[in-house]
Amino acid sequence: MSWIQIKINTSGDRAESLGDLLIESGALSITFQDAHNHPIFEPLPGETRLWGDTDVIGLYSAEIDIAKVIMILEQSPQLDKNFIHKIEQVEDKDWQREWMEHFHPVCFGQRLWICPSWREVPDPTAVNVMLDPGLAFGTGTHPTTALCLQWLDSLDLVGKTIIDFGCGSGILAIAALKLGAAHAIGIDIDAQAIQASRNNAQRNGVSENLDLYRPEDLPTDISADVVVANILAGSLCELALSISKLVKNNGSLALSGILTTQASTVTQAYQQNFIFDPVVSKEDWCRITGTMTGAV
Repeated sequence: MSWIQIKINTSGDRAESLGDLLIESGALSITFQDAHNHPIFEPLPGETRLWGDTDVIGLYSAEIDIAKVIMILEQSPQLDKNFIHKIEQVEDKDWQREWMEHFHPVCFGQRLWICPSWREVPDPTAVNVMLDPGLAFGTGTHPTTALCLQWLDSLDLVGKTIIDFGCGSGILAIAALKLGAAHAIGIDIDAQAIQASRNNAQRNGVSENLDLYRPEDLPTDISADVVVANILAGSLCELALSISKLVKNNGSLALSGILTTQASTVTQAYQQNFIFDPVVSKEDWCRITGTMTGAV
C-alpha cells in the first residue's frame, strides 16, 4: 500500500491549527518539521514544540481524492489560494523496522554503552545500559543527553548518591547506578516519565536502588553527591535555588539542555554557590559542570 503526503509551509503560531485542519480533511497522521533545521529544545512531556517556520505534513491514504483535499484547504480562512505546498507519493515500508534501523549501540566516554534491545552488545565486559526509544525523552542520541552520559562516565561514582532532575526515560540515573553509584533518585513532572524510568530500571536490574518522585512528592531532606539536570535552560534558571539545594557540600552538579548561546545566563543563575569547570559543547548544545562551595 502506498500513501500520499501533503507538506505545507506555515508559521509556528499557525501550525497546530493547520494540523487540525489536515486531520479534518482526512489526514491519518500529522508531523511538524522545522523548515530551516534550527536547533530546537527537547519538548517537555506532553508538549508539542513548534518553530518559527514550520512544515506541517499530512499523511493520507492513496485512495484519497487529493484534488478535493486541496479544494478544502483553499477554502479555509487559515490559508490563501496560493499557499505553499508539496504533494508526494510515499512508498509503503515496514515503518517499525525502518525506525529501528536508526538506533545502534553507542559508547559514551571510556566504558559506558547505551544499547537498544534488538542489537547485539558490542562489548559484554563494558558497562551496558539496555534502553529502547520510548515515550519519555532520553536515549543518548540527543547531544544534551550524550554530554551528561560522558560526564557521568568520567566520575568515580562508587558508593555515591545521584539525583537525576527531569529523569525522562531514567537513562542518566540508570547509567550512574551501572557505573557504581549506590543510590539514585529520579525526579520528573510527568507520570509517564516516572513509569518509563521504573520500567527501564527493572530491565537493567537496578530498580531496587532507584527512587522516583514527582516534584510535589519529593522529601524535603533529600540531597546527593552528584546532581544532573538535563532540562530546558529557562527551567534551569527558574529552578536554580531548588536544584542547588539538592547538591551536598563539595558535591558535583551538571546542567544541560542548554544552547551554547544560553550558557552564560544559566551560569549566572548558579554562580553564587558553585565553582564552574570550562563549558563543554557538542554541536549547538553545551554542558555546565561545577562543584558546590557551601550550603545554600
